[in-house]
Amino acid sequence: MDMERQWHPVFAIGPYVLLAVLVAYTMITKWADGASLLLDLLLCGLAAVSMLLARLKPVFFWALLGIMLVLVIRDPWFGCLTPAGFIYAFRVLRWPWELVGVAAVAVIAGTAQATAVDKSTLFGLLSYIGVLAANVGPMCLFAWFLQRGAKHEEERERTMLELSEANRRLEATLAVNADLHERLLSQAREAGVLDERQRMAREIHDTLAQGLIGIIAQLQAAEQATDDPAAWQRHLSLATGLARESLSEARRSVHALRPAPLETGRLADALSGVAGRWSALHGLEVALTTTGTPRPMPPEVEVALLRTAQEALANVAKHAQAGRVGVTLSYMEDSVALDVRDDGKGFDPADGSSGFGLIAMRQRVEGLSGTLQIESEPGAGTGISASVPAEALL
Repeated sequence: MDMERQWHPVFAIGPYVLLAVLVAYTMITKWADGASLLLDLLLCGLAAVSMLLARLKPVFFWALLGIMLVLVIRDPWFGCLTPAGFIYAFRVLRWPWELVGVAAVAVIAGTAQATAVDKSTLFGLLSYIGVLAANVGPMCLFAWFLQRGAKHEEERERTMLELSEANRRLEATLAVNADLHERLLSQAREAGVLDERQRMAREIHDTLAQGLIGIIAQLQAAEQATDDPAAWQRHLSLATGLARESLSEARRSVHALRPAPLETGRLADALSGVAGRWSALHGLEVALTTTGTPRPMPPEVEVALLRTAQEALANVAKHAQAGRVGVTLSYMEDSVALDVRDDGKGFDPADGSSGFGLIAMRQRVEGLSGTLQIESEPGAGTGISASVPAEALL
């Protein structure tokens, strides 16, 4: 681009200077011979006008070539004007007409150079053709190389523009991704806080709330047994044991530790301990059954099933007024299931009055891709079935 600005005055003024020099030479030469200058001056004036108009409309370039050919035929020294023809061919014509224009100017230059060749003989004609080829071939090859370089330059500029646009879009995409990443982090933090709140709510309900209910029940029973020291002492001991157990479970919940019954045994053993304590507190025997071949399970699965059993038994104590209670742990090939059933007064699961305990049970089990089913109706008892699929046991 800098070279084009540097040589632009040469391209613009050079052809006119060259034409002026040739006009002066023609006038001096023909004035000395006494020849007429009128036609030469007219042709040179038309050539100057054609050069001026060719910069505006390329069609005048071909008029300039015709005038140059006539001038060369009349006076061979006008072959020195052909550099101006090449300049205009390269500057005003589009490809592939540029190649045709360059070839035409080269033919005029070769014609001027071969003026002295006798074209009436075969040798002279071949010599003339050779001179034309010597002019046309190199100039057309030069034009082809220029076109190829210009095309490569255009492709490079287009590639740079596309690359710049791609970079701009990439920057915009990165900015959007950064904003999205920040939003996702914020949502993840909020989800983590919500999950932790839900976990603590479930743990408080499963430990402190149930423990406090049991303590209150035992203290109320102790108040009614003031005339029976042995019964009073038994209820007080049970309340004290529940308080200590609840405190221990609360500490474990805060530190996200496994429940105490699972620390030293498998789920079946833990359920046996829970059923035994529940029976001692409420005076109702729990029938515990285990089917299938016990196998190790991830801690979160054992915790979910243990808490489900605890909550189901707590609901039996509070609401069922049952005469029989059964807990069944089933190890199956594709899942592990826990069933807690009673023959109490039952309820309608569709009435929308389910408490937090049932909601917490469902959240625990469904969080492991499991299912929780509640079967009950007024006067027909209640059955709660929790099932965890095999993939959650891996």
